[in-house]
Amino acid sequence: MIGVDVGGTFTDVVAIENGEIKTVKVATDVRTTERGVLQGAQEIGVEAAEVFNHASTHGLNAVITRRLPKIAFLTTEGHRDILDVGRTWRPVEGLMNPAWRRSYGDANRPLVPRYLRRGIRERLTADGGVLIPLDEDQTRAELAVLRRCGVEGVAICLINAYVNDHHEERLRQLVQEELGDVPVSISSEVSPLAKEFARASTTVVDVFMRLIYGDYTRRLDAGLRELNFGGDLNFADCAAQLVRSDVAMEHPFRIVFAGPAAGTVSSAHFGNLIGARNLLCADVGGTSCDISMVTDGQPFVNTTFELEHDLIVNALSNEISSIGAGGGSLVTINAAGELKVGPGSAGADPGPACYGIGGTQPATTDTCLLMGIIDPDGFAGGRMKLDPELSRRAFEALDTKLSFEQRVSYAFNIGINNIAEGVTNIAIQHGVDPRDYSLVAYGAAGPMLLPAVLDLVHAAEVIVPPHPGLFSALGLVSTDLVYADSRSAYTLLTAEAAESIDKVYRSMEQRLSERLKDKDRGRVTFVRSFDGRLAGQTWETPFIAVPDGEITAEGVERMVANFHEAYAERSGNKFEALPVQGVTYRVQAVVNADKVEYPVLPERPAGESPEPTRTLTIRYLTDEDLPAHEYQRADLRAGDEIPGPAVIREPLSTTFLVPGQTAHVGSHGELRIRKA
Repeated sequence: MIGVDVGGTFTDVVAIENGEIKTVKVATDVRTTERGVLQGAQEIGVEAAEVFNHASTHGLNAVITRRLPKIAFLTTEGHRDILDVGRTWRPVEGLMNPAWRRSYGDANRPLVPRYLRRGIRERLTADGGVLIPLDEDQTRAELAVLRRCGVEGVAICLINAYVNDHHEERLRQLVQEELGDVPVSISSEVSPLAKEFARASTTVVDVFMRLIYGDYTRRLDAGLRELNFGGDLNFADCAAQLVRSDVAMEHPFRIVFAGPAAGTVSSAHFGNLIGARNLLCADVGGTSCDISMVTDGQPFVNTTFELEHDLIVNALSNEISSIGAGGGSLVTINAAGELKVGPGSAGADPGPACYGIGGTQPATTDTCLLMGIIDPDGFAGGRMKLDPELSRRAFEALDTKLSFEQRVSYAFNIGINNIAEGVTNIAIQHGVDPRDYSLVAYGAAGPMLLPAVLDLVHAAEVIVPPHPGLFSALGLVSTDLVYADSRSAYTLLTAEAAESIDKVYRSMEQRLSERLKDKDRGRVTFVRSFDGRLAGQTWETPFIAVPDGEITAEGVERMVANFHEAYAERSGNKFEALPVQGVTYRVQAVVNADKVEYPVLPERPAGESPEPTRTLTIRYLTDEDLPAHEYQRADLRAGDEIPGPAVIREPLSTTFLVPGQTAHVGSHGELRIRKA
């Protein structure tokens, strides 16, 4: 098994062969992303693999940076500005700011400029009836405009199309007649769910992902076959569940947020192995810190997620909050003379100043290098040598009256507090006590920064798993193959509705069955759920359990009872006298897959203790320099105790224990860091 996580800075590759975990980390080629993937695949020996599981942030980064292809958006006449209006929600910081504008609105950086958003004369009623027939002559006139504009793809979202797809199907045919073989996505296929804006934005993102990942997938598959790979190429979706690449390309919007989600699944899998089922997960990479939560061994999954504030995608996803705090976070001085860390990042090019490839601003990596935490000769597994003198010059060039020592010390502490704030916000948002949760530190910079966060968030401990620098990639070999489908239909859950609900589930299960390979049919499990609400409510309670088999009147009664139980668990109230309305019906076809197994670490012989490789000097953490022992993680054994301050090195990451902490080495090589 091979898992590949393509990040904006590095591409992480892991292989599981005969129970042994092999890892490779290569620089990401942001212009031709598949090159780095194929390089890593070749180094790790892809010809022996049966599966190649892939996740990437390439599409996500394209949306965020607006390096997007030119597409058009067709919708019902009078609704062309739906992509500008959004849901009209404002973030907290924008509530009292009259100048605030949403990031994807026409006043800022629209995904689709207004001149490429065209209204089509037609209208369907809420029950799917035709109020205004599709005007094909007017449609062809609008498409002639788009042809002159040279659009590369078209997204179609008509009002109420989720209950009747006839107009969207015909409109797609007209687009292909007038514009030729361009990618076209229609909302009734991509996201046949209620609520127009979320359906529209999802369809737009789907077209972008078709254009970004379509040729990429073909090139990647061809390159892997040239390397004698004969297995299955799978892509991870936004919940880090796997799906065959050809199926993923049918609706590629589902893979836009796959990379960060894989880390959450990896944490849940490893946490269940070591008996830690409540986790706050922090993936600290080069650019960002991605924070998520696992409760009772299960990641927190949402029915939608935001790419940017109010920019909705209708896909099941692990809930992840990202903040601009990573190894590449830039240290700057603002107009008020304050020292700030992030959210801007040095990235891979030009990178932090110490890289010596053009970066002149200091970053968190420069901070930790000057403090003595990072080994300048062993960075990225020894592939890069860092220059502390360039870091010193970058800090000295900051326009501030702070002393040099204060600049470095403040930069470290501000970066730590940024991460602590993000983790605390997630805990508060979900109403949990951090003292009941372990903080999982992964990503290349996670083990270096998260132990210092422990006292600020008051978590029970910090867990540094094996291979933290590639832990998200390990999530891709810790999950199952899952095919999913969903349908919206506002239906009061009564005995009379049983037949129609049964037809919905059976049609979805039949459609998913057709996607399965013969070898998977014997190990598939269908998991049903629905999103429901009390009649008259606006928002739904998601993932209510639905019984297997034929949906009868008794089955509907069970669905209603399950809803009231879930509603009471979430809200603390139960209103059994009120009728329940089903809104969205969901099915997952889950094919159990082999998962990574972490080897058991041997214990050290009685009477022996771990030997440090040398003594380091940690500077700028306190007013005085601190001596700290350095250990190699490969030399540690189960049961070892490491007192802080200490530095534990491994090829692709560094763990830094601050004074007053102790690291206990667990049975699978995990470091469990607590107060001494």
